[in-house]
Amino acid sequence: MRAHRKNVVRFDAWLDPAFDARLGREADIDLRVCALAGPEEAGWAALAPAHVYHVSSAKDELRRRWFVTAELLARCPRLLCVSTYGAGYDTIDVAACTNAGVAVVNQAGGNADSVAEHTLGVMLALSKRIAESDRRLRRERGFTREDLTGRELRGKVVGLIGIGHIGTRVAALARAFGMAVLAADPYLTEAEVGRRGAEAVTLEALLARSDVVSLHCPRTAETLGMIDARAFARMKPGALFITTARGGIHDEAALAEALRSGHVGGAGLDVWDEEPPPLEHPLLRLDNVVATHHTAGVTHEARRNVASIAAEQIVAMLKGGRPARFVNPEVWPAYVARFESLLGARVEA
Repeated sequence: MRAHRKNVVRFDAWLDPAFDARLGREADIDLRVCALAGPEEAGWAALAPAHVYHVSSAKDELRRRWFVTAELLARCPRLLCVSTYGAGYDTIDVAACTNAGVAVVNQAGGNADSVAEHTLGVMLALSKRIAESDRRLRRERGFTREDLTGRELRGKVVGLIGIGHIGTRVAALARAFGMAVLAADPYLTEAEVGRRGAEAVTLEALLARSDVVSLHCPRTAETLGMIDARAFARMKPGALFITTARGGIHDEAALAEALRSGHVGGAGLDVWDEEPPPLEHPLLRLDNVVATHHTAGVTHEARRNVASIAAEQIVAMLKGGRPARFVNPEVWPAYVARFESLLGARVEA
């Protein structure tokens, strides 16, 4: 077989330089970076011969035409792999990729430390009422310290909805604070949940028993709208709700009502249906909400780690290897056949 040059395309959404630098060390890989604000024709001209499309995971930072849909795949007949900037894949129609014989890979775990630390930071801010105290101290007088009495984390129960890379790290940090850890994850056995540092429970039991409920699951057809008004009603009175997962998994209107009623004691929200949320969003008007702009994984360390992992995975795949972070592993036989046909090289694994 005669090997061919390999083409990788990405748009110029911010990415740590480690990604481009790593691909640049491969003599047979050509990387093209397209301008998001550039002409549409230029983007299509770059994507048409691409073997790998490295795509932003942030749905509100990418124009819809560059989402990986059946229509985009039809215009990119040489595409072998879609790789995401991070752990999420909201901008990718995974089923359409599988049908087209295109592998989907992510960078799961690359930002786990950063997101887990953010989760604990928000948990502390809510339980100790740090953000609320900061706001009131800046705008008013006449309140007492006792008006802002907080609570310790020690002895409380945290419930993790999903215990993958991030959830496992949150479990370890929570235990260091003396918390009991529950986890609901339908894809793991009770024994595996235990190995990851939590007691396996159903979602219903988790909501009923937890002092803090923290979301760490992907946004899929199964999880979309999963935490709705009924779920908030099942939570313990005064419990805290935190999400560093994806917008759309929880119902924002239902959460606002649960907070206004006092049934939910506070919320830490890093992800939103629309990012950033509009300034007039009801949740931004509540003092017992700690709001961040999808920044849990936005640290220098995490961004560099994720970019490096992505580049290494792409290089390994283009050399004929099987990816370590497969989103649709069932596509493998079709992918292998297309890889060997398009690139004139053998797949090793």
